[in-house]
Amino acid sequence: MAEPVTAGRRAGIALGLAGMLVPLTVAAGTPAQAAHCTSWTGPYQRSVEKFLGRPVDGRQSTADCTVIRAFQTRHGISPNIGYAGPITWGVMSIMKAQKAAGRTPNKAGKCPVNRGRIACVDLTRQLSWIQDGRKLRFGPVPVRTGRNGHETRTGSSRVYWRNLNHWSTLYDVRMPYSQFFDGGQAFHSISGSVWSPPGSHGCVNMRKADARTYWGLLGTGDDVFVYGRKPGT
Repeated sequence: MAEPVTAGRRAGIALGLAGMLVPLTVAAGTPAQAAHCTSWTGPYQRSVEKFLGRPVDGRQSTADCTVIRAFQTRHGISPNIGYAGPITWGVMSIMKAQKAAGRTPNKAGKCPVNRGRIACVDLTRQLSWIQDGRKLRFGPVPVRTGRNGHETRTGSSRVYWRNLNHWSTLYDVRMPYSQFFDGGQAFHSISGSVWSPPGSHGCVNMRKADARTYWGLLGTGDDVFVYGRKPGT
């Protein structure tokens, strides 16, 4: 016999759907504060509690919600109501994979290192770094690549044009430290969180300090290699 759908379960289901469907803010500044902190237990409660160093009991508490909500606000997750849903856990999963890469992001040897200076982009882990041959020159750093339908193209290419203060006439947005390597796709900084879904329109979004360092290390003609597949694309 199927379990009856109570009002409480309906509310929990609604929160889960909201977490999957409501896009995350990528605008500058702090996202709008939610009206309340939810008391509902999310489907990723235990995993989120463990990630944030909370007591792992799989049950939402006021303290849990406060800490989860602070994480959501810091990383541009909306609605930021402290619900341990799929978007929040997805961001945390990417951060875990990035931390695990440590100082050996190319341990699997998927980015070619026989070309001198090269910028590597791993779509699966949402990481990028710069190598000189086998020597890691900078990174790895977190990036935000193309969303579903606007995926960052894989394969070999080269930086062919750079514009320090580029303005996108297509999307009407600033793209500081732009370094184009494949059609309209470029490394550039953004003002929002690089961890926030759904992703870019194909560019490799970076934090400002990282994009500035890439600007100083790369030049026209330097190699770029993109591989893997972004989760959700």
